[in-house]
Amino acid sequence: MKKLKLQMQISLDGFNSTGPNDEQKWVTWAWDEIKQDVLDLAYSCDTELIGRKLAVDYIPFWTEALTQPESMMYEAAKIKEGQKKIVFTKTLDKSVWENTELAKGNLSDEVYKLKNQSGKDIIVYGGSSFVADLVGANLIDEFYLFVNPIALGQGVQLFDKLNEWQQLTLVKTKTFDCGIILLHYERYNK
Repeated sequence: MKKLKLQMQISLDGFNSTGPNDEQKWVTWAWDEIKQDVLDLAYSCDTELIGRKLAVDYIPFWTEALTQPESMMYEAAKIKEGQKKIVFTKTLDKSVWENTELAKGNLSDEVYKLKNQSGKDIIVYGGSSFVADLVGANLIDEFYLFVNPIALGQGVQLFDKLNEWQQLTLVKTKTFDCGIILLHYERYNK
């Protein structure tokens, strides 16, 4: 069975966005340091899950990045181009983006259907409320949390929708010179 992996930037106090539009102006911009870890994770996946709110700006950003081979984001854009993209939505009737499918059914049913397909693993980056729903439904198998050296005090919390505690197993940590710490956890299975 495929695993669903989450890669997310979070603050030291556990928030992953602020404001009504999932603003992340607080994120430590250190692409040169974290790039290889981000790309290695992306290469391990052939499907990407996206919440509808994030998709509106996210998909056009990466589509534009594909037209700029000189851009530092070009290699990541090439990986994303080859991945199957699934936008989870209750409001869209058809995809307005190329190479993108819509998932409109029950969240758990849709994710388990994808996990049971053959191929590489699945990745999700956001948006914040969509990821909180996945975490709350206990659907994330691995967490790759890039903890930024900042406390926000407010915003959307990654584990905000948990109904009961969720035990995780620490797989790896990595500290970057910019102050970001990568925490890689797996969901604990007895």
